[in-house]
Amino acid sequence: MGCRGRCPPVLSLLLPLYFLFAQGAITIPNHYNLPLLQKLPNLTEVPKSVTAFFREDVVLTCSATGNPTPQIRWLKDGVQFGSEMSGSGKINASEEEEEAVELQSYAGVYQCFASNDLGTAMTQTVEVIVEPYPFVGKENRLEKTAYESESLILTCNPPKRLTPPHIYWMGSRMRYIHQNDRVMTGLDGNLYFANLISSDSRSDYNCFAQYTAARTIIPVTEASLTVQRNEVVRGRKPDLLQPHGSHTAVQALRGRSVTLECIPKGLPTPRVEWQKTDGDLKTTSASLDSFDRWLYFNSITEDDDGEYRCRAHNDHGNATHSFTVTVEAAPYWVKKFSDMMYAPGETVRLDCLVKGNPEPTITWRINGEPLTAVDEDPRRSVAGSTLILRDVVVSDTAIYQCEATNVHGSILQNINLFVVELPPQILSSDGIVYKVFEGEQVNMDCESFGAPRPQITWLREDAVSLLLDNRVSLFTNGTVQLVNVTHEDRGAYICSVDNANISITANLEVYNRTVIHKGPQDVNVHLGQTAYLDCSFYKDSRLRAKVQWKKGNQRVNSTDTFNVYLFKNHTLQVKKVQQNDTGRFSCEVRTDPVGQVTATGSITVLAPPDPPTSVSLSSIEDYSATLSWIPGSSHNSPITEFIVEAEEKPQMDSGAAAWTEWTTVPGDFRLFQLSLQPFCWYRFRVAAVNELGQSKASEPTKLHSTPAAAPRSNPTNVRSNSTEPGVLLITWDEMEKRLHNGQDFQYRVYWREADSRNAEWNWAYAKSPPFTVNDTGTFTPFEIKVQAVNAIDSGPAPEAKTGHSGEDKPEEPPTGVAFSVMNSTVRVTWNEAQNVRGHLLGYRVRLLTASCGRDRRSLGKHHHTAERHQLEQHKLANRNNWVEVVHGSKTTTDVTGLRLFSQYELELTAFNSKGESPRSSPVRFNTPEGAPGPPASLTFESPTETSLILHWSPPHEVNGELQSYKVQYQQEGGSQMEIPIFNVFFNVNQFELMNLDPSSFYLFKVIACTAAGCGPPITRRGATLMEGAPPTNITVVSSVTSFNLSWVPEDRHRNHGFHIHYLRKSAGGQWEKSELINSTQGFYSLTGLQPGTEYSLRILHDNNTHWQEMLRTVGPVPSEMPGRFATQGWLIGLISAIVLLILILLILCLIKRKYAVKDKEKKEIDFDLQNKDETFGEYSDGDEKRSDSQQSLCDDSKLGSEDSLAEYGDSVDIQFNEDGSFIGQYSGRSAAAPHGSSGPASPLNPAPPPPFAPSMSGILNRPS
Repeated sequence: MGCRGRCPPVLSLLLPLYFLFAQGAITIPNHYNLPLLQKLPNLTEVPKSVTAFFREDVVLTCSATGNPTPQIRWLKDGVQFGSEMSGSGKINASEEEEEAVELQSYAGVYQCFASNDLGTAMTQTVEVIVEPYPFVGKENRLEKTAYESESLILTCNPPKRLTPPHIYWMGSRMRYIHQNDRVMTGLDGNLYFANLISSDSRSDYNCFAQYTAARTIIPVTEASLTVQRNEVVRGRKPDLLQPHGSHTAVQALRGRSVTLECIPKGLPTPRVEWQKTDGDLKTTSASLDSFDRWLYFNSITEDDDGEYRCRAHNDHGNATHSFTVTVEAAPYWVKKFSDMMYAPGETVRLDCLVKGNPEPTITWRINGEPLTAVDEDPRRSVAGSTLILRDVVVSDTAIYQCEATNVHGSILQNINLFVVELPPQILSSDGIVYKVFEGEQVNMDCESFGAPRPQITWLREDAVSLLLDNRVSLFTNGTVQLVNVTHEDRGAYICSVDNANISITANLEVYNRTVIHKGPQDVNVHLGQTAYLDCSFYKDSRLRAKVQWKKGNQRVNSTDTFNVYLFKNHTLQVKKVQQNDTGRFSCEVRTDPVGQVTATGSITVLAPPDPPTSVSLSSIEDYSATLSWIPGSSHNSPITEFIVEAEEKPQMDSGAAAWTEWTTVPGDFRLFQLSLQPFCWYRFRVAAVNELGQSKASEPTKLHSTPAAAPRSNPTNVRSNSTEPGVLLITWDEMEKRLHNGQDFQYRVYWREADSRNAEWNWAYAKSPPFTVNDTGTFTPFEIKVQAVNAIDSGPAPEAKTGHSGEDKPEEPPTGVAFSVMNSTVRVTWNEAQNVRGHLLGYRVRLLTASCGRDRRSLGKHHHTAERHQLEQHKLANRNNWVEVVHGSKTTTDVTGLRLFSQYELELTAFNSKGESPRSSPVRFNTPEGAPGPPASLTFESPTETSLILHWSPPHEVNGELQSYKVQYQQEGGSQMEIPIFNVFFNVNQFELMNLDPSSFYLFKVIACTAAGCGPPITRRGATLMEGAPPTNITVVSSVTSFNLSWVPEDRHRNHGFHIHYLRKSAGGQWEKSELINSTQGFYSLTGLQPGTEYSLRILHDNNTHWQEMLRTVGPVPSEMPGRFATQGWLIGLISAIVLLILILLILCLIKRKYAVKDKEKKEIDFDLQNKDETFGEYSDGDEKRSDSQQSLCDDSKLGSEDSLAEYGDSVDIQFNEDGSFIGQYSGRSAAAPHGSSGPASPLNPAPPPPFAPSMSGILNRPS
């Protein structure tokens, strides 16, 4: 084989491989035109060794095929036997003419040879063994006598032959002796008795021997056995009847059957166990047979080699025997040769692959002759078990024999070697068109055959060698492979045989690759939904494509099922998916004949699991059972848990039972142990759960009932619930019916006095609680217990509890009442109450104010009305009278929050559930004088722009004799070191401050003082008021008959009264003026105007025009006609009524708003009361503790004066912001807009009102 020019690298690598493969045998292709050839002899029938008892037994056959027909000849003991025969030859002693020839003369070793012109085949040697016919001159007769429990052996002793006979022990009428682990036949044919019983006595024990080769059965032994009765039968320790000794060595041949035997004796009949002491018996090929007395190997192997032990044991001991099994092997083939054909010049390697133990000896023959007897040839060599022939020629055609021999036998194989010359032929078809995708590979065939092997050359159509291309590989069968094909590779290629005028042409067409752009994905779909699988692809325009969907290997068509549809874009739609739609789907795009592409996806249908099946109860005992089930399909979502439901119903309950959840079990469980209640009916079912939901419940188990039993428990929460003196009421929690455990269920109630430990229990039956015992005294302690009882028995012993008969009020008040006072706290102690006549719940400490101290005065009514003042009075009144409750058996308590500088009266009672004891004797004590609280209120009056008068009211909590007030003020941003302090007599409630800065705010503090010290201050923020003026930033909105004027009042300015002057711009118009308007109003409506008329508006201040505007009302200009419409009386009345109604609605809205504010303040005050915070907007005093149970003893006391601030000329009604700044407001005033705002105030844009406003009398006395 060669190539034009330089050989490519790939080819240089393939050439050695080509010659390597060329060394092998050749196989003639079926489509090769083969000429008629000669054939070597091939044995078709070979003889086998025989054991002969008659002439008819000696039959040896040998036949063979070949061309020419082989000649058959025989050798007996190495000497020619008989004449040659054509095709087949047989030795048959019964057909011999000379009847006088002795049968014994046929005994010997035979071998057959088949020969023709090409070679000679031979058979393995066989042997004819001649044996005398088996017979027994006289049947053996045995008579045996033994005692019960003894062991015995009945021997057979048949005639010995090369092939041992089969032994049968039979009785009369040819019936087999029944065998078991006590009576059995051993490998030696004897009958073994492990121990005798009386029924073993019989006179017809017959032993028969069957010789299969002689086709005969002969009687060997007849035995009689008498078993005598043994008065005392004792157990016997095991021993072995067979084999003898403690160890046996067993030699075995591979592939043969082997039996290890252990037949024991003893009473009771011993059991036999087998063990492989150097390994695991389960890994061997052994099996137990004959009642475990035999360890049987049907075809023993080398793996069965090793140590074995049998152990016979019963209640009295054991006996053992060990076996050493050694497995050897006659020669056997690992691999056999078939007939081989080679071309001249090749090298032939014949390997005789054989094994055996010991290692076999290999002998080579040629045409039946030993290799040593054949002429030496340097081309022929033997290496171990291998025969090598180099550069074979036609004359090397022969039959080579490989024979392997060891001590256990020999085997022989004929190997036909045919060296032949055959003319070359190209077997591939001419003109084949190969179609391939760009980028793939193509194999163009040029199969040739001949001997020697033909040399192949591939050329392009331009006569250039194809092997010059690095992408090309040439295989030994002549096929050329082109990888990474391009469009330039299309065209014709020529394959030819060197040195012969033989060639074919192959044509190559190249197409664009078919590509699936979007293939099916792995889709998870819930049951009943729709799944979509895509298949979008590109193909060469010259090709026709066919799309085929498959599920697994099964085609999917739209017509197969109603829920599958294939769209024009080849998308597969599966509607309403079911469980059987789960699987792998593939989209196969066929562009035959070039090829196909496939993309694969899957549909996984997810659904709740199927219900479990085969739900049943097993291992059932009285009160337990095992519930088992087989899970249903999980539908591709693992089962996470099983829900076990039960239908449980007491047997005495006639109503229907409901299914309830019994328990949950992990998803990998398949059974659950149930604990059942006695005397109940049960059914169970199971449901499976996965992430998709819960399955339906399984079919329920069969109805199962449990037997009755004594109650397993007693009622709980046994207690006395006595309410009347002299009555003991015993009660408990009733037990569920399912816990009754039987019929006639009731409760046994026990009671006895607790102090009489040795007293006998009183008891009675009750169907249900409670149980009443009369005449038991008042609050007498009793031991009580309740036991469950039914018709079977009583429940467990109950535990005694302590109860009491009914209570009564305590008879005696507490004694030894003492106290100690510390400021506003009194510590009270007393002796433990006696004769309580019940469970002591605690004590009540009552405190009554004997003296409320000196009267307290306030400044009278202030701007929050009397409601807040009354709340303060209520708070103070509650501190005059309260009850402190001490729970339990404590005999001391601290009462805090007392009013200082007051006298209290203290009483003490004990109480139980029936009521209170009589009160203890009253004890009086006084609280010391203390610092007062803050003044109750602080208001301001600003006579001028630089002065301010402070008004305050006395503290609600004086806590002693009031001695003076301290007045402090500080300018905001001023120095902390410059705070003036003014002392004022206790009976003075106002103070005037002069020379204040009108442009600044101040912080004012008033502090009340007693002899014990000064209290906390009341603090307010304020400033003086400036002179007011009419507004100028007025916004006017015109309507039909009015102008609506709005403005933003100035901060910190007094109210100023002014008039709006208006003039109608028409003939005869005169200036008119409005009513008096307050500058703090922020809004005014000028009414009674003419529609569509122009007006001039102005405001005068200090006889000067302060503001002026020209405006026109909305509507048409009125015509001049007598009796104008606007002057009609009825219209004026109607408009007046509407205006009056609007004013009434505005007043109602203001009142509602005012009370809403009051309600809110009251709620805040109540909240402050609950949190013991005395800060009430107008004042702030110290934290005081309060008791809701206190009642006032000083209701006649009037806290504060009824004087009004209105009597102070220009006094003001002041409210304060949360930061302490005050807000001036008078009744009916609207909220002002923020400073600088051009629009009126609104709820969405609220304006802070000025610091204060003058009273209505001051407004009316200041016209502009």
